Amino acid sequence: MARRDFDPSSITHDGRPPAKTRLFDATQPGPYRGSVNGEVLGAQVTVLTYGNDEPGVGPPLHVHPYDEVFVIQEGRARFFVGDQVIDAEAGETVLGPAGLPHRFENLGPGRLQTLDIHMSPEWIQTNLE
Repeated sequence: MARRDFDPSSITHDGRPPAKTRLFDATQPGPYRGSVNGEVLGAQVTVLTYGNDEPGVGPPLHVHPYDEVFVIQEGRARFFVGDQVIDAEAGETVLGPAGLPHRFENLGPGRLQTLDIHMSPEWIQTNLE
């Protein structure tokens, strides 16, 4: 399917060069294997990778001053976002809106792996637990 969502002549390149950096080292243990602040790439998003093999385990309740988008790459998770409980599985995404406390946990069985996209050039977080 061909896409033409905008006229390319309407965009002017801002001069930033392409950039590359390592997000994570797959040989390292632990749930948080890495993060890349957007400012390193000259971008307005920060990317984290999170994973664990234990059902019921996940990050503590926390909040950000910006939106966070979770991409479930493997497994199943239960998200607690404000007053809502959202179950999601590989191939689905979940939004944690700015200012709304949230956390998630591995529903099992097996590994939960997420890619977490913070809509900010740096990771800013306050843990509430």
